[in-house]
Amino acid sequence: MQPSRRKTPLFSGESFSMKHRKNNNLSIFVVGFSIFLFGVFMYNEDVKSIAEFPFSSRPSKPQEQQQQSIERSTNPVQETIKNVQESTSTVLMSSTTTSLEQPHQVQEEEEQQKIELPQVVEVEEEEVEDIEEVELPPEECDLFTGEWVFDKKTHPLYKEDQCEFLTAQVTCMRNGRQDSMYQNWRWQPRDCSLPKFKARLLLEKLRNKRLMFVGDSLNRNQWESMVCLVQSVIPPGRKSLNKSGSLSVFRVEVLSLSLSLESKNTDAKFCDYNATVEFYWAPFLVQSNSDDPTMHSILNRIIMPESINKHGENWKGVDYLVFNTYIWWMNTFKMKILRGSFDEGSTEYDEIERPVAYGRVLKTWSKWVEKNVDPNRTTVFFSSMSPLHIKSLDWDNPDGIKCALETTPILNRTTPLEVGTDMRLFVVAANVTRSMKFPVHFINITALSEYRKDAHTSVYTIRQGKMLTPEQKADPATYADCIHWCLPGLPDTWNEFLYARIISRST
Repeated sequence: MQPSRRKTPLFSGESFSMKHRKNNNLSIFVVGFSIFLFGVFMYNEDVKSIAEFPFSSRPSKPQEQQQQSIERSTNPVQETIKNVQESTSTVLMSSTTTSLEQPHQVQEEEEQQKIELPQVVEVEEEEVEDIEEVELPPEECDLFTGEWVFDKKTHPLYKEDQCEFLTAQVTCMRNGRQDSMYQNWRWQPRDCSLPKFKARLLLEKLRNKRLMFVGDSLNRNQWESMVCLVQSVIPPGRKSLNKSGSLSVFRVEVLSLSLSLESKNTDAKFCDYNATVEFYWAPFLVQSNSDDPTMHSILNRIIMPESINKHGENWKGVDYLVFNTYIWWMNTFKMKILRGSFDEGSTEYDEIERPVAYGRVLKTWSKWVEKNVDPNRTTVFFSSMSPLHIKSLDWDNPDGIKCALETTPILNRTTPLEVGTDMRLFVVAANVTRSMKFPVHFINITALSEYRKDAHTSVYTIRQGKMLTPEQKADPATYADCIHWCLPGLPDTWNEFLYARIISRST
């Protein structure tokens, strides 16, 4: 806006004197009169410019576009949320009817927009700032080498009684466990730190996407953990869990735009993620006689190492896939390989060494991934072996009974720890994932989990769908579950590794 060109002394002083002074010559009169006309013209232009000038002006469009471009290049998560804010603000501005006393209707509508817009942005910017605070570890940092640190301030990441989706298999405190220290251990990598977990940031990355865990009951254990990690920031009525056959789906429901605008609750405004966290039961990844999601307690386990398409149809189009297979391989030294097909009623089989069979299965799996998964859309993870703690002598406790009554991790170990993990399968998995053309993130949970003898469900769990009786709890040598893990607990750390990778993606 140009400064006002009104010269009050010139208008009301000199020109007035010139009109009443009788002895002025004609030239002075003409000059004065010209100045008078010029002043009146400029006065009117200034008044017009003041009336049209928006006092709450926004930056010019080129500047605005340049700023958005900078923000988009430096913070893709913030840009995603900003797009949501702008679309929400646009709808809000078009529906606002605040009455302001202004002389022109156009100016009145502009002022309504400029008053309402900051009210929406101000609330949502707090969420953006909350997201921006996360510090990512360097790409080259080894997250899996480190130590367990007792940290009661930040862990557990959620409360057992605040997650309605936990099953009785993993709710150890509810099932009678008295000590809770197993919930307070935080994994500290040696050369960096895991990013602080923020459920909103993860859900922002999962907006309109699917995250699926595929594998055995240990991956189901981790899936339950992930559901609890994200569900706490979703309002009641906007989350659901449905099971159908081999597939279990936790869904963050879509929130209608009208409800989002009417609500003053920040949680409600940000829960329109339309995301799913899923689990698909396939304990061997390939077809087996243990594929029934409920009736799979079969001792004579038989697999078809080259048959994966039946399961694989359910994995297509998923944005984040997390695979594992291990514990179901461990009840026999040799694996039974079916001759023919289950569909054809075949029953005869051959027996081969466990690592050989495992290699055949992972070769089939890797071929399926490279043929059916788009690396530009989907991120694939493969989790290594979750260990068992069956022999207390492995951690120098001759008086122990399996993992029962263990309350602390294995600490200050100076010699290599050996708890019975089949490292031959670990080597196969590491080599297969490393040699694939498709980039697969190998999540090495094995060594760090071997130290957590304290974190198993032990006798505080269910067996064949029923809670252990007092008599059974008194017999841990028979009934202690030293395979699965209490929640909150160790699987939360596994998910922190996934979280670090997912939020580091730039798309």
